[in-house]
Amino acid sequence: MRSLRRRHISGRRRLRGAVLCAVLIWPILLWVPPSARAVIQPERWHWITINGHRIYYAVRGAGPTLVLLHGGGDSGEHSFERQIDLFAQHHRIIAPDQVGQGHSPEVPGPLSYTLMMQDTVALLRVLKLRGVDVMGFSDGGILALMLAARHPELVRRLVISGVNIAPEGLTAEERSGLRAAQSPGMQSVERKLTQLWLNSPTTDELNPALLATISKPVLVISGDRDAIRLEHTLEIYRALPQAELCVLPGTDHATFSGRAEWLNPIISAFLDRP
Repeated sequence: MRSLRRRHISGRRRLRGAVLCAVLIWPILLWVPPSARAVIQPERWHWITINGHRIYYAVRGAGPTLVLLHGGGDSGEHSFERQIDLFAQHHRIIAPDQVGQGHSPEVPGPLSYTLMMQDTVALLRVLKLRGVDVMGFSDGGILALMLAARHPELVRRLVISGVNIAPEGLTAEERSGLRAAQSPGMQSVERKLTQLWLNSPTTDELNPALLATISKPVLVISGDRDAIRLEHTLEIYRALPQAELCVLPGTDHATFSGRAEWLNPIISAFLDRP
């Protein structure tokens, strides 16, 4: 079995083991219009009802908004546990948890990148955010690309790592492991995540032609031993008009947690560039 929250391994490499709790952070209260039915919690997490269900999100720091989109089965705080403190010094961090993951409760039906993107769009609109920087890991990177392609007014720059635009972008070993991990005893969210990764993103959700419409600067990150085939990452990089590529040597899928000392300065320079 794979773990959903095994330290240093997020997204697709998480279908075994125990849940690791996110670190405690101080609250920064955020005003939300009453019409959005949002309730501000006097804790590190805020929640809001959008599209008929609850979404939890963390808020930290001050400055230009940086939205953190987590890996599959993880939380915004944990996927970026080695970035959030650093970037909160100069950015206002918004880190939502997608449905059935992190602190957000599960909802009926399968997981869908399209529905998760729609939840993210709704959250940004309720919070009256436009032109934000978005950093996405694994599933979060998929959502970031979909967001930029369909709602370019919401996005300024993207940082993505460990992203595929089709199930075939996963390595053969990764796909084989996901198929073998399926069992009747799997938890509901584990089962939904496995089906999501084996069958998505669909061509309608992401494809090279759609990537070619993204005019925003994108920093594409990959480990040279990633769960995503390097050839597939290069296909994504080449399809994006304003992409920059960063391949980390000796690195697996867990780029943000495993290579923070390399990545954080690179990401900061990319986001701060005029």
